[in-house]
Amino acid sequence: MGFEDLQHNFLTGRLEDLVKWARRNSVWPATFGLACCAIEMMSVGAADYDISRLGMEVFRASPRQADLMIVAGRVSQKMAPVLRQVYDQMMEPKWVISMGVCASTGGMFNNYAIVQGVDQVVPVDVYAPGCPPSPETLLHAILTLHEKIRTGQITRRPGTSIPAGEQATGGWVPSVPDAVRVATPR
Repeated sequence: MGFEDLQHNFLTGRLEDLVKWARRNSVWPATFGLACCAIEMMSVGAADYDISRLGMEVFRASPRQADLMIVAGRVSQKMAPVLRQVYDQMMEPKWVISMGVCASTGGMFNNYAIVQGVDQVVPVDVYAPGCPPSPETLLHAILTLHEKIRTGQITRRPGTSIPAGEQATGGWVPSVPDAVRVATPR
């Protein structure tokens, strides 16, 4: 029996798995509620759904203390630079959940004042559909993000920083779609 046949345990486990476990169980969300989806996002932190069991006790008011941005609601053209600035101030690695159809695609607001999808401003990892999505849908999106963290790479994602000379409000185009779409639970 060689070392490669030995099952990993506490002593022989990989450091990468330990880092992924720690990141997955200590994701701290930033508050970024923009519209009616924010009410559903707030209810996830209440006693009925209690995201503290997932290591997300408190929504952070400072982006420098958060590593998850839940964009809940429609993003106006005036709010897009602020959204990008908050995203840039977050610590690495950082993740984004687009909550609701208004944040994901602009929703029913198909006009010049609303950004037609927050993925034009920041890279989105998970989309939570609905108008507004239920707290269960947001929990499912969070668990999907946890699975992406568990199976992903621990290094920095390419394309998450702004190249020199580019404005903070636009130009982010993913080379390969890096999003997982979740369905509304039954």
